[in-house]
Amino acid sequence: MIEILQWSTLTVSGLVAVARVPSALRGRNRTLFYIFALLTLATLLSIEAPYLAIDQALGGVNATNLLLRYVIFAAIFFVGIRITRGFGADDAYRMLTGRIGMAVLALTSLTVLVVFLMMDTAGSSAGLVAMTGEDDGNALLVQYYGAAGRAYPAYVSLVLLPAMVLAVRSTLPALVRIAAFLLGVGSVAIPLTLLFPFYPPSWGPATFLINYTAILCFVVGLALIAVARLRHGRGGPRLRTSTAK
Repeated sequence: MIEILQWSTLTVSGLVAVARVPSALRGRNRTLFYIFALLTLATLLSIEAPYLAIDQALGGVNATNLLLRYVIFAAIFFVGIRITRGFGADDAYRMLTGRIGMAVLALTSLTVLVVFLMMDTAGSSAGLVAMTGEDDGNALLVQYYGAAGRAYPAYVSLVLLPAMVLAVRSTLPALVRIAAFLLGVGSVAIPLTLLFPFYPPSWGPATFLINYTAILCFVVGLALIAVARLRHGRGGPRLRTSTAK
């Protein structure tokens, strides 16, 4: 079941990325292509088989997991920029690109790197699962590393959520409101990852479901917005939220 979800997510995001190539080559909406490409890469790096193959090529020290964290950071940053500008959420845009947003990004990026360097990362392990059963000190560092990696995506998601709620309740075209709903679901799913350390072991499959649901919601939601732009004109619908000035 989990493998089906993983490969389905990879297929959907990959197909959407490929579909955006012609527009990107014409210089239109290149940011959207970069988002889909980054989300596709993030999904690929999170699947065990490609993860192990890539990590072995990089020395077998789980550098692929560190790369995955930064790919996710880049993807969620561009997702945030795209959504806040598309929906006119100016305050949310400033929360992402202003001093606070840049400080959160810098701090979480540095923390991820420092904790990674402190861990014993020898031996490729997708999701660092094998390391959680080692000595208590290293297992604790793995928990800190995971928490730091989830912090920035959660921050971006919480910044985006109010604008998505407002868009769903607006009079925008139905396709845009459906897209906003999916983006909102993704924005709710990502902060839930902060609770992963408190989930009982039996809830393991739920963590995969939450992660890939978030990716699918963002991919499909952004794709629907692109379709809406085609249906309603090149400018596309733009929402002035209550947080915008």
